[in-house]
Amino acid sequence: MAKNVSGRAEEPPVLKPWPKRPARLAQAVVENLTDSIVSGAIPPGSTLPVEPELCETFGVSRITIREAVKSLEAKGLVLARQGYGTTVTPPEEWNLLDPVVLSAAVQHDDELVVLDHLVGIRSALEAQMAAQAAEVATDDDMRAVEEILSRLDEETAVPARFIETDVAFHDRIMQASRNRLGRSVIRTVHAQARTAFLYNGTPDTAMCEQANAEHRKVAERLLARDPQGAAQAMAAHIEGAWSRRRPPNPGPPAS
Repeated sequence: MAKNVSGRAEEPPVLKPWPKRPARLAQAVVENLTDSIVSGAIPPGSTLPVEPELCETFGVSRITIREAVKSLEAKGLVLARQGYGTTVTPPEEWNLLDPVVLSAAVQHDDELVVLDHLVGIRSALEAQMAAQAAEVATDDDMRAVEEILSRLDEETAVPARFIETDVAFHDRIMQASRNRLGRSVIRTVHAQARTAFLYNGTPDTAMCEQANAEHRKVAERLLARDPQGAAQAMAAHIEGAWSRRRPPNPGPPAS
Protein backbone atom coordinates (compact mmCIF):
# COMPACT_ATOMS: atom_id res chain seq x y z
CA MET A 1 0.00 0.00 0.00
CA ALA A 2 1.30 3.46 -0.90
CA LYS A 3 2.17 6.07 1.72
CA ASN A 4 1.56 9.80 1.60
CA VAL A 5 4.08 12.52 2.41
CA SER A 6 3.47 12.11 6.16
CA GLY A 7 4.31 8.41 5.97
CA ARG A 8 0.76 7.22 6.72
CA ALA A 9 -0.76 4.40 4.70
CA GLU A 10 -3.48 5.48 2.33
CA GLU A 11 -6.17 3.80 0.27
CA PRO A 12 -5.31 3.74 -3.45
CA PRO A 13 -7.50 6.04 -5.57
CA VAL A 14 -10.11 4.41 -7.75
CA LEU A 15 -9.65 5.36 -11.40
CA LYS A 16 -12.18 4.56 -14.10
CA PRO A 17 -10.84 3.40 -17.46
CA TRP A 18 -12.53 4.84 -20.52
CA PRO A 19 -14.95 2.72 -22.55
CA LYS A 20 -13.32 3.61 -25.86
CA ARG A 21 -9.60 4.09 -26.48
CA PRO A 22 -9.04 7.81 -27.38
CA ALA A 23 -6.77 8.89 -30.22
CA ARG A 24 -4.53 11.34 -28.33
CA LEU A 25 -3.57 8.98 -25.55
CA ALA A 26 -1.28 11.08 -23.35
CA GLN A 27 -3.61 14.10 -23.47
CA ALA A 28 -6.59 11.93 -22.64
CA VAL A 29 -4.76 10.45 -19.65
CA VAL A 30 -3.82 13.96 -18.53
CA GLU A 31 -7.42 15.17 -18.73
CA ASN A 32 -8.69 12.13 -16.84
CA LEU A 33 -6.12 12.46 -14.05
CA THR A 34 -6.53 16.24 -13.89
CA ASP A 35 -10.25 15.81 -13.33
CA SER A 36 -9.61 13.21 -10.62
CA ILE A 37 -7.14 15.49 -8.85
CA VAL A 38 -9.14 18.71 -9.07
CA SER A 39 -12.38 16.97 -8.04
CA GLY A 40 -10.65 15.59 -4.95
CA ALA A 41 -10.97 11.95 -5.98
CA ILE A 42 -7.17 11.89 -5.71
CA PRO A 43 -6.60 14.35 -2.85
CA PRO A 44 -3.53 16.53 -2.20
CA GLY A 45 -0.74 14.65 -0.47
CA SER A 46 -1.74 11.29 -1.91
CA THR A 47 0.29 9.44 -4.50
CA LEU A 48 -0.73 8.36 -7.97
CA PRO A 49 -0.86 4.63 -8.67
CA VAL A 50 2.43 3.21 -9.90
CA GLU A 51 3.18 3.05 -13.61
CA PRO A 52 2.05 -0.57 -14.19
CA GLU A 53 -1.32 0.16 -12.58
CA LEU A 54 -1.83 3.30 -14.65
CA CYS A 55 -0.86 1.43 -17.81
CA GLU A 56 -3.42 -1.28 -17.04
CA THR A 57 -6.15 1.20 -16.08
CA PHE A 58 -5.83 3.29 -19.24
CA GLY A 59 -4.58 0.60 -21.59
CA VAL A 60 -1.53 2.57 -22.66
CA SER A 61 2.25 2.14 -22.66
CA ARG A 62 4.70 3.31 -19.99
CA ILE A 63 5.96 5.94 -22.39
CA THR A 64 2.47 7.41 -22.61
CA ILE A 65 2.09 7.40 -18.81
CA ARG A 66 5.47 9.09 -18.34
CA GLU A 67 4.53 11.75 -20.88
CA ALA A 68 1.25 12.31 -19.05
CA VAL A 69 2.96 12.61 -15.65
CA LYS A 70 5.41 15.15 -17.04
CA SER A 71 2.46 17.18 -18.31
CA LEU A 72 0.78 17.00 -14.89
CA GLU A 73 4.03 18.23 -13.31
CA ALA A 74 4.16 21.15 -15.75
CA LYS A 75 0.62 22.08 -14.69
CA GLY A 76 1.69 22.08 -11.03
CA LEU A 77 -0.66 19.21 -10.15
CA VAL A 78 1.89 16.62 -9.07
CA LEU A 79 5.48 16.30 -7.94
CA ALA A 80 7.44 13.20 -8.99
CA ARG A 81 10.33 12.28 -6.68
CA GLN A 82 12.58 9.24 -6.74
CA GLY A 83 11.62 6.92 -3.90
CA TYR A 84 8.42 8.81 -3.04
CA GLY A 85 6.37 8.24 -6.16
CA THR A 86 4.25 10.93 -7.78
CA THR A 87 2.52 13.07 -5.14
CA VAL A 88 -0.49 15.31 -5.70
CA THR A 89 0.37 18.90 -4.79
CA PRO A 90 -1.78 21.36 -2.79
CA PRO A 91 -4.30 23.41 -4.82
CA GLU A 92 -2.18 26.53 -4.25
CA GLU A 93 0.43 25.02 -6.58
CA TRP A 94 -1.95 24.33 -9.48
CA ASN A 95 -1.64 26.47 -12.61
CA LEU A 96 -5.18 27.75 -13.06
CA LEU A 97 -4.23 29.54 -16.25
CA ASP A 98 -3.67 26.15 -17.86
CA PRO A 99 -6.85 25.44 -19.86
CA VAL A 100 -7.13 21.81 -18.73
CA VAL A 101 -6.71 22.68 -15.05
CA LEU A 102 -9.01 25.68 -15.25
CA SER A 103 -11.67 23.71 -17.07
CA ALA A 104 -11.66 21.04 -14.37
CA ALA A 105 -11.65 23.67 -11.61
CA VAL A 106 -14.67 25.41 -13.13
CA GLN A 107 -16.60 22.18 -13.62
CA HIS A 108 -16.08 21.21 -9.97
CA ASP A 109 -16.60 24.71 -8.55
CA ASP A 110 -19.79 23.84 -6.66
CA GLU A 111 -19.42 26.75 -4.22
CA LEU A 112 -18.47 29.22 -7.01
CA VAL A 113 -15.19 30.20 -5.36
CA VAL A 114 -13.24 29.93 -8.61
CA LEU A 115 -15.93 31.72 -10.61
CA ASP A 116 -16.14 34.56 -8.08
CA HIS A 117 -12.38 35.03 -8.32
CA LEU A 118 -12.53 34.81 -12.10
CA VAL A 119 -15.15 37.56 -12.27
CA GLY A 120 -12.96 39.69 -10.02
CA ILE A 121 -10.03 39.23 -12.38
CA ARG A 122 -12.23 40.07 -15.36
CA SER A 123 -13.52 43.20 -13.66
CA ALA A 124 -10.06 44.49 -12.76
CA LEU A 125 -8.35 43.67 -16.06
CA GLU A 126 -11.17 44.67 -18.40
CA ALA A 127 -11.67 47.93 -16.50
CA GLN A 128 -7.98 48.69 -16.98
CA MET A 129 -8.19 47.84 -20.67
CA ALA A 130 -11.32 49.97 -21.11
CA ALA A 131 -9.37 52.90 -19.66
CA GLN A 132 -6.50 52.18 -22.03
CA ALA A 133 -8.89 51.91 -24.98
CA ALA A 134 -10.36 55.31 -24.12
CA GLU A 135 -6.87 56.76 -24.53
CA VAL A 136 -5.41 54.87 -27.50
CA ALA A 137 -8.33 53.53 -29.57
CA THR A 138 -8.46 54.69 -33.17
CA ASP A 139 -11.55 56.00 -34.92
CA ASP A 140 -11.85 52.62 -36.64
CA ASP A 141 -11.82 50.92 -33.23
CA MET A 142 -14.60 53.18 -32.01
CA ARG A 143 -16.72 52.53 -35.11
CA ALA A 144 -16.27 48.79 -34.64
CA VAL A 145 -17.43 49.01 -31.02
CA GLU A 146 -20.47 51.04 -32.07
CA GLU A 147 -21.30 48.54 -34.81
CA ILE A 148 -21.27 45.62 -32.35
CA LEU A 149 -23.36 47.65 -29.93
CA SER A 150 -25.97 48.13 -32.65
CA ARG A 151 -26.05 44.38 -33.24
CA LEU A 152 -26.58 43.85 -29.53
CA ASP A 153 -29.55 46.23 -29.62
CA GLU A 154 -31.14 43.99 -32.24
CA GLU A 155 -30.39 40.74 -30.41
CA THR A 156 -31.68 41.42 -26.89
CA ALA A 157 -34.78 39.32 -27.65
CA VAL A 158 -32.60 36.36 -28.65
CA PRO A 159 -30.38 35.64 -25.59
CA ALA A 160 -28.36 32.87 -27.24
CA ARG A 161 -27.23 35.22 -30.02
CA PHE A 162 -26.86 38.14 -27.63
CA ILE A 163 -24.41 36.21 -25.44
CA GLU A 164 -22.13 35.45 -28.39
CA THR A 165 -22.15 39.06 -29.58
CA ASP A 166 -21.61 40.22 -25.99
CA VAL A 167 -18.30 38.32 -26.00
CA ALA A 168 -17.35 40.05 -29.27
CA PHE A 169 -18.16 43.47 -27.76
CA HIS A 170 -15.85 42.93 -24.81
CA ASP A 171 -13.15 41.44 -27.00
CA ARG A 172 -13.25 44.38 -29.42
CA ILE A 173 -12.66 46.81 -26.58
CA MET A 174 -9.74 44.70 -25.39
CA GLN A 175 -8.31 44.78 -28.91
CA ALA A 176 -8.67 48.56 -28.93
CA SER A 177 -6.67 48.80 -25.70
CA ARG A 178 -3.61 47.28 -27.42
CA ASN A 179 -3.03 45.28 -24.22
CA ARG A 180 -2.29 41.90 -25.75
CA LEU A 181 -1.25 40.22 -22.49
CA GLY A 182 -4.37 41.31 -20.63
CA ARG A 183 -6.55 40.21 -23.53
CA SER A 184 -4.87 36.79 -23.62
CA VAL A 185 -5.48 36.26 -19.90
CA ILE A 186 -9.15 37.21 -20.18
CA ARG A 187 -9.71 35.10 -23.30
CA THR A 188 -8.20 32.08 -21.51
CA VAL A 189 -10.18 32.33 -18.30
CA HIS A 190 -13.44 33.48 -19.87
CA ALA A 191 -13.47 30.69 -22.45
CA GLN A 192 -13.39 28.10 -19.67
CA ALA A 193 -15.90 29.94 -17.47
CA ARG A 194 -18.41 29.97 -20.32
CA THR A 195 -18.43 26.15 -20.38
CA ALA A 196 -20.09 26.13 -16.93
CA PHE A 197 -23.86 26.45 -16.57
CA LEU A 198 -23.42 28.12 -13.18
CA TYR A 199 -21.46 30.92 -14.85
CA ASN A 200 -23.84 31.48 -17.75
CA GLY A 201 -27.13 31.17 -15.87
CA THR A 202 -30.34 31.46 -17.91
CA PRO A 203 -30.45 35.02 -19.25
CA ASP A 204 -33.74 36.34 -20.55
CA THR A 205 -34.67 39.39 -22.63
CA ALA A 206 -34.85 41.69 -19.59
CA MET A 207 -31.36 40.67 -18.47
CA CYS A 208 -30.00 41.21 -21.97
CA GLU A 209 -31.57 44.68 -22.15
CA GLN A 210 -30.05 45.64 -18.81
CA ALA A 211 -26.66 44.33 -19.84
CA ASN A 212 -26.83 46.30 -23.07
CA ALA A 213 -27.74 49.50 -21.24
CA GLU A 214 -24.52 48.98 -19.31
CA HIS A 215 -22.64 48.28 -22.56
CA ARG A 216 -23.88 51.61 -23.87
CA LYS A 217 -22.50 53.42 -20.81
CA VAL A 218 -19.09 51.84 -21.48
CA ALA A 219 -19.23 52.87 -25.14
CA GLU A 220 -20.26 56.42 -24.24
CA ARG A 221 -17.25 56.81 -21.95
CA LEU A 222 -14.97 55.39 -24.63
CA LEU A 223 -16.28 57.83 -27.22
CA ALA A 224 -15.85 60.67 -24.74
CA ARG A 225 -12.20 59.62 -24.28
CA ASP A 226 -12.84 59.32 -20.54
CA PRO A 227 -10.46 56.62 -19.15
CA GLN A 228 -11.72 56.73 -15.57
CA GLY A 229 -15.36 56.74 -16.62
CA ALA A 230 -14.80 53.83 -19.02
CA ALA A 231 -13.06 51.81 -16.32
CA GLN A 232 -15.83 52.45 -13.81
CA ALA A 233 -18.56 51.60 -16.31
CA MET A 234 -16.84 48.36 -17.34
CA ALA A 235 -16.26 47.20 -13.76
CA ALA A 236 -19.85 48.03 -12.80
CA HIS A 237 -21.16 46.11 -15.80
CA ILE A 238 -19.11 42.94 -15.24
CA GLU A 239 -19.80 42.80 -11.51
CA GLY A 240 -23.46 43.72 -11.92
CA ALA A 241 -24.08 41.14 -14.62
CA TRP A 242 -22.52 38.42 -12.46
CA SER A 243 -24.55 39.41 -9.39
CA ARG A 244 -27.75 39.13 -11.43
CA ARG A 245 -27.08 35.64 -12.77
CA ARG A 246 -25.10 34.16 -9.84
CA PRO A 247 -27.04 31.41 -8.02
CA PRO A 248 -27.83 32.66 -4.50
CA ASN A 249 -27.12 29.43 -2.65
CA PRO A 250 -24.93 27.15 -4.77
CA GLY A 251 -24.05 23.73 -3.52
CA PRO A 252 -22.92 20.29 -4.68
CA PRO A 253 -25.11 18.61 -7.28
CA ALA A 254 -27.66 16.09 -6.09
CA SER A 255 -26.41 12.51 -6.09
